[in-house]
Amino acid sequence: MSDRDTPEQGTGTREAQVANLFDLRRIIGGLFLLYGVVLVIVGLGDSGAEISKAAGVHINLIAGLGMLALGALFVAWALLRPLGRQLQEEERKRRAAGGA
Repeated sequence: MSDRDTPEQGTGTREAQVANLFDLRRIIGGLFLLYGVVLVIVGLGDSGAEISKAAGVHINLIAGLGMLALGALFVAWALLRPLGRQLQEEERKRRAAGGA
């Protein structure tokens, strides 16, 4: 944990760091990005016969670009709204409401 992290950044507590580490949005986004890169590379190398099998559509390239976009959205979502920050906000609201 860095001394510069504050609870407002969502990375200040150990619980927030663990929550961010195992955030499924990051894992799913990373996998989409990885498979998207593989499909784009395969799609760029598709032969004319393979494209004609897919009714003339560059299906690997289109699917790869779609996966890259979806993966980028998941990663951006996880980075812009970290799970640790949400947990800290919920804890703060519960304490303000008189909970333990």
